[in-house]
Amino acid sequence: MRRIFDFFKSFLLLELLSGLKVTLVNLFKRKTTIQYPEEKTPLSPRFRGLHALRRYPNGEERCIGCKLCEAVCPALAITIETEEREDNTRRTTRYEIDMTKCIYCGFCEESCPVDSIVETNIHEYHGEQRGDLYFTKEMLLAVGDRYEAQIAADREKDAKYR
Repeated sequence: MRRIFDFFKSFLLLELLSGLKVTLVNLFKRKTTIQYPEEKTPLSPRFRGLHALRRYPNGEERCIGCKLCEAVCPALAITIETEEREDNTRRTTRYEIDMTKCIYCGFCEESCPVDSIVETNIHEYHGEQRGDLYFTKEMLLAVGDRYEAQIAADREKDAKYR
């Protein structure tokens, strides 16, 4: 009996008809096209986009050179070099992220004990060459300085989940 059913199923092309049914049902529904550059979809405050290094309110960079973000990065996209200062504190001399390797997992952000490295909700950036997506410490600090108010607001919204 099963063989007969399979024969008629293939003979009548029931799979094709079920696919056409889906097409016909959706053909007359209202379309939800978004005109991207003019219209933006809402983003979650937990969206992970462009990286940024933050500073304390007194202007000193937050990164203490513990290298936890470098150690936890599964893509090995972060490179850090540190040195000791006169006041016996350790600070970074080199902090680089290769965005072509980064998988935007957020582990670097979660591992940072001083909330120095963060992933902003900025997703509209690009590079025309590979070197354009190789972010240095100065570039990351500039992103952090430029968007500090937005970063702080997003961290405030997300605070109850941390």
